[in-house]
Amino acid sequence: MARLPVTPASAAGFPAVPAVRGGLGSVGSWSTEVAMALPSAGRNRASVQTDAVLHAPEAGVPVLLFEVDSCTESADVLAGKFDRYRRFFRRKSKDHQGRELPVWRTLYPPTFREGYPPLAVVFNPGIRTGEQALKNRVNRVLVLSWELWSGSWERLGGPGGKPADGYRNYRNAIPLLFTTLPYLQDEGPLGPVWWRCGHREWQTLTDALANGDDIEAWHRRDEERRRRREAEREEAEHARTQEAEHRRTARENKPPDPEPAVPAPCERCGQPVTEPPGADDAFTPPDGRHCPSCRTDLRQQPMTLRQALFGKRPGT
Repeated sequence: MARLPVTPASAAGFPAVPAVRGGLGSVGSWSTEVAMALPSAGRNRASVQTDAVLHAPEAGVPVLLFEVDSCTESADVLAGKFDRYRRFFRRKSKDHQGRELPVWRTLYPPTFREGYPPLAVVFNPGIRTGEQALKNRVNRVLVLSWELWSGSWERLGGPGGKPADGYRNYRNAIPLLFTTLPYLQDEGPLGPVWWRCGHREWQTLTDALANGDDIEAWHRRDEERRRRREAEREEAEHARTQEAEHRRTARENKPPDPEPAVPAPCERCGQPVTEPPGADDAFTPPDGRHCPSCRTDLRQQPMTLRQALFGKRPGT
């Protein structure tokens, strides 16, 4: 609320010529001094009287209630009016079919947004209220009316691996907007001259009326999370498929194992010269020429005269 303006002074004390600004609706779109009765009010006595009501569905504003604050009453009195509005909005009645409906729906069209009809407060400080006093007044009214416009926070997600999230429930809340008469005169109602209580910046009327953190916004975030999880699953599945394909290709392209070397045949019988598994060759050491059986036979043969005189030749 740092740039709330006061009425600017013209150069020579004369009022400045207003620029032509776009407006909302036509003359027939406006009603003034609209009375709304509460159940506790006396007969034919209105306990809520709205300064003006706008019907401009072509501009995205089916209904908008206006309170003009001339800064002559206390901030507490102004904030107390909002509670009477909510009491009226909560009032129920039955139609010709016995269905229970809010009374305000018999007077105004649906807003197509969650919550009660929006209420705009136009502060008109004039020359009586300085800039700092106006800021203090606006902040005081905002704090006093917090329970009426803030809605309730509904938590969703968290357990079961879901991210903690939630939304704001506006079913029992009044969308409350602030602006000033100098702002409307300088920028027009279509400019960013509206401060929605609970928002963080000056906005156009359409943006200010939108509930940016309601259940619909949560559904959009949840859908985005669902799409993100689905994309991650598809990416992981694609990676697994690629890995399986790489393993299959590696198996198919693997070179065959080399053929084991065939041992040389025994010179005596033609059998392989290698020892069988577990064979004890302490008495018949391999000679590379004979198989174990032949080496045993040759060792057991009697020595010849030459062998006795000169010894056995290697391998015999």
